[in-house]
Amino acid sequence: MKSLSHILIAMVAVTSSLTAQARYNGEERGQPVMPTHVNAKWQQECAGCHLAFSPGLLPAASWKKLMSGLDKHFGTNASLSPQDTAVIADFLAKNASNRWTSSAAPLRITDGKWYKAKHSEVAAAVWKRASVKSHSNCAACHAGADKGVFDEHRVKIPR
Repeated sequence: MKSLSHILIAMVAVTSSLTAQARYNGEERGQPVMPTHVNAKWQQECAGCHLAFSPGLLPAASWKKLMSGLDKHFGTNASLSPQDTAVIADFLAKNASNRWTSSAAPLRITDGKWYKAKHSEVAAAVWKRASVKSHSNCAACHAGADKGVFDEHRVKIPR
């Protein structure tokens, strides 16, 4: 009886862990990785140049590093006021993914193992299409990317 209870406890723990991970990486069908309440400053500043990437796509350590280097934001100066930087960094960190340890935290969403595994079957030629352009153009294939919806059953790869 004692071993059965240990097995049941272990099963609940694994199920809970998998459910939490699914919520973060968008695999729970219909469940976005976007927090319930979004930050207007984050939406305005980040979406002004690219998709305002959902905070749940990177761990807090990655967002902190990214926000501390906005003067060299992937080859562009995306500097903001110290106040705006603090507000956005706080929002991103509070709503970040918990899937990585800080030592394994990628700076780019596309460098994460999860991202690479999910996109491994996409042919190299697809990324070169004018309608896609790069790995960071999530909205090209994921119509709900701006809302944090990355349901693989809704993917439409453009021609």
